[in-house]
Amino acid sequence: MEYRKVGRHGIKISEFSLGAWVTYGGQVGEDVALECMQAAYEHGVNFFDNADIYAMGQAEVVIGNVIRKLGLNRTDLVISSKVFWPFGDGPNDRGLSRKHIMEAVHGSLKRLGTDYLDFYFCHRYDPEVEVEEVVRAMDDLVHQGKVLYWGTSEWRGHQIADAVGVAHQWGLYAPAIEQPHYNMFTRHIVETELMDAAHNHGVGLVVWSPLASGVLTGKYNSGIPQGSRLADPDYDWLRGVITAERVAKVRQLTEVANELGCSMAQLALVWLLRKPEITSVITGASRAEQVHENMKALEFKDKLTPDVLARIEEILANDPNAES
Repeated sequence: MEYRKVGRHGIKISEFSLGAWVTYGGQVGEDVALECMQAAYEHGVNFFDNADIYAMGQAEVVIGNVIRKLGLNRTDLVISSKVFWPFGDGPNDRGLSRKHIMEAVHGSLKRLGTDYLDFYFCHRYDPEVEVEEVVRAMDDLVHQGKVLYWGTSEWRGHQIADAVGVAHQWGLYAPAIEQPHYNMFTRHIVETELMDAAHNHGVGLVVWSPLASGVLTGKYNSGIPQGSRLADPDYDWLRGVITAERVAKVRQLTEVANELGCSMAQLALVWLLRKPEITSVITGASRAEQVHENMKALEFKDKLTPDVLARIEEILANDPNAES
């Protein structure tokens, strides 16, 4: 495992990290979450991503319990959470108002059983709240020691720039990190906007859904298998990620992976690290075996030669910066 700086900031996190989305506290029980987190930690993972909305707080409870059961040193870990989505029925139980941010962070800290978060993300942009209110609230949390670095998730490049501008105007802490959706099939915003934000504002990028909800593993090449996430009626909303065009590309990419000696999933994961602006790739796992397989992808970084990368681009045919 290697560690990359978060943009221009001093903190370093593992190139691969482990996220709690969908699984922990919901589909996956605490015992299995412990096995997954222990496996990740043994591979050198130090960044564990979470959010208050994941299983309505239960993911935070599970991860907090696992940390205590494993006896991990808090200083060895980088722990995040997020705020934005509704966490109650009241008009102030959502969004990025100062009130909700302050109340939400206290809830996350309590559920995780920690005194501070290394990263606290604004889980989406809130058009109903002035950016200055958000920046000042996050700045206060940093000064209070409850948050070390704050960031954004699924914000556009100009929205990040606005927040940075406000922070610089008033001498406040600016966002240090952005968490965007990024994989072989979802590239446009990251590569045309957020890479610029990384360069211009020193923002680190930690990316989620690197396997396109499993499509990039190849397991949906012949339909939706029983027991997979997309076979669950609760995840009908995710089925749009499967298209005939994508499946055809995955089949071609699998041939490349086979030639390199890795799995399709490992190729998709390590491909994301080709960009130095990507600080970490957030992986997911519902079994410890998946963690081990995902981490093996790091062994193939040196095999992504310019020729291999060019071949991948030819198959994907979706480079947003390519000349038309």
